[in-house]
Amino acid sequence: MIRNPILPGFNPDPSICRVGEDYYIATSTFEWYPGVQIHHSRDLVNWTLVARPLNRATQLDMRGNPDSGGVWAPCLSHADGKFWLVFTDMKRIDVSFKDSHNYIVTCETIDGEWSDPWYVNSSGFDPSLFHDEDGRKWFMNMRWNHRGPGTGGNAAHAAFDGILLQEWSPEAGLFGPITNIYDGSPRGLTEAPHIFKRNGWYYLTVAEGGTGYGHAVTMARAKEITGPYETQPDGHLLCAADAPDHAIQRTGHGQYVETPDGQAYHTFLMGRPLPGRFCPLGRETGIERCVWGEDDWLYLEQGGMLAREALPGLADAEPAPTVASEHDFRDGLPPEFQWLRTPYPDRLFTTGPEGLTLFGRESLGSPFEQSLLARRQEHLVYSVETRLHSAPETYQHAAGLTAYYNAHKFHALALSCEADGGRALTILSCAGDWPDGAVTRYPEAPVAVPDGPVELRVAVDHAELQFFWRVPGGDWQPIGPVLSNAILSDEGGRGAHASFTGCFVGMFAFDLTGGGASAVFDRFVYAPKP
Repeated sequence: MIRNPILPGFNPDPSICRVGEDYYIATSTFEWYPGVQIHHSRDLVNWTLVARPLNRATQLDMRGNPDSGGVWAPCLSHADGKFWLVFTDMKRIDVSFKDSHNYIVTCETIDGEWSDPWYVNSSGFDPSLFHDEDGRKWFMNMRWNHRGPGTGGNAAHAAFDGILLQEWSPEAGLFGPITNIYDGSPRGLTEAPHIFKRNGWYYLTVAEGGTGYGHAVTMARAKEITGPYETQPDGHLLCAADAPDHAIQRTGHGQYVETPDGQAYHTFLMGRPLPGRFCPLGRETGIERCVWGEDDWLYLEQGGMLAREALPGLADAEPAPTVASEHDFRDGLPPEFQWLRTPYPDRLFTTGPEGLTLFGRESLGSPFEQSLLARRQEHLVYSVETRLHSAPETYQHAAGLTAYYNAHKFHALALSCEADGGRALTILSCAGDWPDGAVTRYPEAPVAVPDGPVELRVAVDHAELQFFWRVPGGDWQPIGPVLSNAILSDEGGRGAHASFTGCFVGMFAFDLTGGGASAVFDRFVYAPKP
């Protein structure tokens, strides 16, 4: 059985691609580096991370990008013997403007070295590439109207100014007329276009309603790729807006795929809210099985618009069991870890016989150069333990363990130096978006710790988070109060339309003197509970 989500934790905007009997899903990574996650499966049940293709400065440099900026909505396809990946690098997300630059990279193998990018345009975000049967390639993106009332014709949200279509080739770039092919359904906020062709129809899948609880997957079709497109009779393929008690919410932004024997599936992003309607695991990836009606429209296999938590897969397979993972970093950085924004990780960390060495850079939350190595929270209940070797010389040196959503939503247990020169632990907590959020210290009187290594622990149980510490071989001691894990979600702070990534847990170091003081971590254990 397939169990939704198929990609738990922060894995939004799933673009699915089949090559033979192999299935690949590309998801957005926003400000986390390297850019784009690509998972592989042969049964649609179990998925393995196989590539993060945007991994060098000539492809992607996000220093200075805002929280929830960076890599938006990749589109993965395969044609002409190679993979094609389209993506947006979003440089601004607030106020009226969206500075969104769209690129294409290619590679003959999914896990090879991807090309330097072709720049395509900047008229909007959520780009997509369709390879037609005659060999022509068509580029799409939604157009953003910063002025107010849009010309896309949809009063539900004037800034979302329709889906643009134009022919593209590697040699000529964009050429020919620009056609606004679809202005959306009455739900509005129409974005994330993908086209596929079946039985003489061009089918357009879009996301609508915003990425919160009004999200939806909408389909339209036309006989010519340039339109006119008619919207599906039921309004949407997937939408949970009218079912607030359903376990799977926020369904939208996905793509159609067909198996070699003609079975139909559609991916989507989703959220699993806890009481109070917050999703600490962020926007995850789900999939549903669909059927084609006699009217040549696509419908969910079970009817209605609500996604199931379990559905048939392609093989007699069950999801892999939940297990703990432990690393000492002597063999390099494990694949689940990422850092923020910069294409120059050698300035942030190194791995070797001693473990993971972080070089203190800018403060927690800096949008430029921040030494933070972390992995996704993938479970509602988990704990993380790490062992830290650090000798801070001033209160401007700090290193430790953090549960981190963004610059204004994090909790961190920091080992630093106090006025008497001794080492001490304190919690640095930021519980909301600027300007309402400010860093608070818990406890106000830092806890002195002896020389030598110190072990740090964070335990999360749904909406609650607690830090602990000990000297090696000692007993775990709680430090500070039970904190809100609900804050570390899309819904925390300014809400799901202002931040839409996910929570990470990992190690950090900062040195506000600019000296690059180092800290060593030689153990990291992520222990989830089903």
